[in-house]
Amino acid sequence: MIYRNFNAPSRGFTPFSHELIRHPRLSSHSVRLLTWQLSLPENARETLSRTAERAGIGGDAFTKAKRQLIAEGFVHERRVQVVGGRWVTQQLLSNVPLSREQAVKIFARDARLLHRAPASPQVVPGDGNPVAGAPAHPPTGGHPEEDLQEKTSHLPDAGGSGGGGPASEASRSVEEPRRLEDARALVGALPLLSPALRRIPPGMRDELARLAARWLEAGYTSADVHEHVLHGLPGTGTPVHRPGGLVRYLLREVPPREVPPPVSEGPRLSARLAGARECAGEHVQPMLFRPVADEAYCRECVPGTGTEPPAP
Repeated sequence: MIYRNFNAPSRGFTPFSHELIRHPRLSSHSVRLLTWQLSLPENARETLSRTAERAGIGGDAFTKAKRQLIAEGFVHERRVQVVGGRWVTQQLLSNVPLSREQAVKIFARDARLLHRAPASPQVVPGDGNPVAGAPAHPPTGGHPEEDLQEKTSHLPDAGGSGGGGPASEASRSVEEPRRLEDARALVGALPLLSPALRRIPPGMRDELARLAARWLEAGYTSADVHEHVLHGLPGTGTPVHRPGGLVRYLLREVPPREVPPPVSEGPRLSARLAGARECAGEHVQPMLFRPVADEAYCRECVPGTGTEPPAP
């Protein structure tokens, strides 16, 4: 027999639903990470990785817990570019699962504050003390022991290589959203390629779209990416327990695109020799002449003008 004693706290508490605490697909680390974050003040800027550190959740456990929360719709992420050209990661946490459309509306509600705010430490992931300013969603990043480039494949290149003037920057800002939309369509068609890809978690589609966008940027087509994914699937009859993780692994590295060598068209005659033909008669060296009709011999080889043509 089990006895339970519960004293309701008079202050410093946060109500949570039983469905969240007893969620069948969330591990204890996932629930602890989410409830810890939801118990923080509204203007707190503590990142998920910092919460995991304070809660004693290791790197691997933190990664799995975060993936579970994203897959179930409790956490949504997106990367945006703010004033000064810097990239920040917005993160939305909810005590109830949200669809991607619902999360986009909440992100859009605060987009005006994000673009209006100056580039300052308040939008840069870090462990410093909060600074004064308008409240914003806490930025996020990888766990301190993890490689950010490994977990976030869409980070801008170090050093800002590939520069250009304002025109190239404007062109790139137009092409990137278009390429990302094509990448989302590419990822959305993956379940149609194979039954093994029908269970990709909706929360992973944005991440996979960002990876696929890198392939499109490198010059590959959607058909090329689909073919690459199909080649990476296991043989018939082998179950795929984590199709989203498999696709992420297959798209993680973008191989150099092989450009076929130009087809040789053989030696070309100069314009001066265009239409010339080699005489079929006997000459010390090849004799070229320009036929009037369809004759095979030059004027020196035809009867009455020179050497007789050879007998048939």
